[in-house]
Amino acid sequence: MSTQNIHGRTLEEWMNLHPALARIVKAKEVVWLNPKYQSLTENAGQRPFSLEDINKAAARLRRFQPLIAELFPETTADDGLIESSIIQVPNMQSALSQTYNTEMPGKLWLKADHDLPIAGSIKARGGVYEVLKFAEQLAGENGMLNGNMDYRRLASADARRLFSQYGVAVGSTGNLGLSIGIMGAKLGFRAEVHMSSDAKEWKKEKLRSVGATVVEYDEDFSQAVAEGRKAAEEDPHVHFVDDEWSRDLFMGYAVSALRIKRQLERAHIQVDREHPLLVYLPCGVGGGPGGVTFGLKQVFGDAVHCFFVEPTESPAMFLGLLTGMHEKVAVDDFGLSNRTAADGLAVGRPSGMVGKIIETMVSGVYTVDDGHLYQLLQQLWDTESIYLEPSALAGFPGPFNLLGTAAGQTYCEHQGIDERTLQKATHLLWGTGGSMVPDDVKRADYEMAKPK
Repeated sequence: MSTQNIHGRTLEEWMNLHPALARIVKAKEVVWLNPKYQSLTENAGQRPFSLEDINKAAARLRRFQPLIAELFPETTADDGLIESSIIQVPNMQSALSQTYNTEMPGKLWLKADHDLPIAGSIKARGGVYEVLKFAEQLAGENGMLNGNMDYRRLASADARRLFSQYGVAVGSTGNLGLSIGIMGAKLGFRAEVHMSSDAKEWKKEKLRSVGATVVEYDEDFSQAVAEGRKAAEEDPHVHFVDDEWSRDLFMGYAVSALRIKRQLERAHIQVDREHPLLVYLPCGVGGGPGGVTFGLKQVFGDAVHCFFVEPTESPAMFLGLLTGMHEKVAVDDFGLSNRTAADGLAVGRPSGMVGKIIETMVSGVYTVDDGHLYQLLQQLWDTESIYLEPSALAGFPGPFNLLGTAAGQTYCEHQGIDERTLQKATHLLWGTGGSMVPDDVKRADYEMAKPK
């Protein structure tokens, strides 16, 4: 057993405190219940945001819809609304029940954020929102917006001249960079994306094709963020989108809860304590799943249960929540490589802001290895003809981790979720990205699941 000092304790001491670490440090899949989980009533006084804040963010996005429809023709059918559908996937549900040898009660749905317009991933929510808010601020300060003015004027030559004097920058493994780079460049900002070593080449090429500058690093996500933040601090005309600490990103993601509520109502899906909503969210640095979780808890209260999922080699948020150290802990502290095919989740250190906000809201965390992700990718294509990039498949084992493990069954027991209730449950898998992936990459991903 290693005697290495890890934040004041040996590995053996850490594992005695947190038995789940015995599997985590070996990069084995594990399911963990959050001992700090509380009902919404219990943690009411700990919320830094409110439902009113989410509604304000939603109102801002509505003001921008005419502009978005003008700039991005693919959104005109929805009047500039950046939203994805929810899709029932019964064939995949049957296939997974056979794979895990556990019949899954309730209905399995996919939140199709892989198909979001503009950036093709969940990052189109937070990233686009933050760029738009920055544009609104600059336009207001320079007399281009006031009262009930039409936001389409932000596509004018005058607006582009104004925005060209400013930059937007971000550190990213890929998908957040796409949303910032595409929207920033479209408005006329100087867009600069600092990309980590695990970022896919096609994402870099896409960014360059829209006029964004890509700065590449040999290090991981945390280093790309740190270098991007440092570069932006040296130029007062550059707005840095900080994936680790941004309140605006968080609120952009949280708006999705209001949209989900309407979609479930239109699908005649009831959500209450007798009809629980179980949501499975792939997690990288934590902003996307954290914002979604916060929003869902404000909308549905204790009727919604949110689980995060991370790669076995990159369980950054898992370690932050497990140890209570949040951003002070990193995966390499525990000997993990942070190397994974799930590039959108390849994060070595979690967001301290997000971890502290949701540490009593998230129901639990589980991990999944790369081979498992590729098998799920192939199954989803074979059963439903839907492609998701590897990181977006991470949620799919969630219902079976809940039903087929002692930890999951204990959670259900504690929350009053019995067999009768599960028959009326809705399982929602968040499909975080995939529609922009080139066809040759899709084919290669599919082939990865085949026996070698």
